[in-house]
Amino acid sequence: MSTHINAERGQIAESILLPGDPLRAKFIAENFLEGAKCYNEVRGMLGYTGTYKGVPVSVQGTGMGMPSIGIYSWELIKDFGCRNLMRVGTAGSYHKDIHVRDIVAGVAASTNSNYADAFDLPGTYAPCASFELLMKLQQASEKTGIGFHAGNILSSDNFYDTDPDKWKQWAAMNVMAVEMEAAALYMNAAYHGANALAIMTISDHFISGEVTSSEERQKSFTDMMHLALETVTA
Repeated sequence: MSTHINAERGQIAESILLPGDPLRAKFIAENFLEGAKCYNEVRGMLGYTGTYKGVPVSVQGTGMGMPSIGIYSWELIKDFGCRNLMRVGTAGSYHKDIHVRDIVAGVAASTNSNYADAFDLPGTYAPCASFELLMKLQQASEKTGIGFHAGNILSSDNFYDTDPDKWKQWAAMNVMAVEMEAAALYMNAAYHGANALAIMTISDHFISGEVTSSEERQKSFTDMMHLALETVTA
């Protein structure tokens, strides 16, 4: 048992999916995992363990933002031995050729956060994904026929911004999309020697203005869920 996760060692699998929304964790457990059992309800952050094609897999809600996923991913790695952590979330597209409902994989995660200050580094750290999981994602994509875009993303501390055009500066640097968690996940995994990868379904578009509903974000991004499960069980 850790501070925020009410589970015993061994109840959480080494490979785990991390949706921000705990109801998305519940949806994944009920629709993709066999024999799923809930191991955590603390603060409403639902966590489940079951099997996918015979392989143990867990799924844990993490909440919104880097402080929240920072807490859950740290405890999952340090206290429960998770080795392969895969964020399955949503993002906003910065580019016209990355459409709503497309999947993006964060090879690197630029950020406006000071989360790295916790590690007291003598310079600027570049959070990046696990190469091992990226290769497995590519193999899973070829196997399932589910495509994705790969590149740099922005992990932002701000959902709302007083400057409505600030995103264009990130887009000019070929940053694909914005979300709020990956950089902290990547830093925690690097510090503890674990593997991490964030994939997101595009839920809104900064250029076209297209958006998806909250129910759609919770339940219908099943290609991303399928691709993630094929990746962590490869």
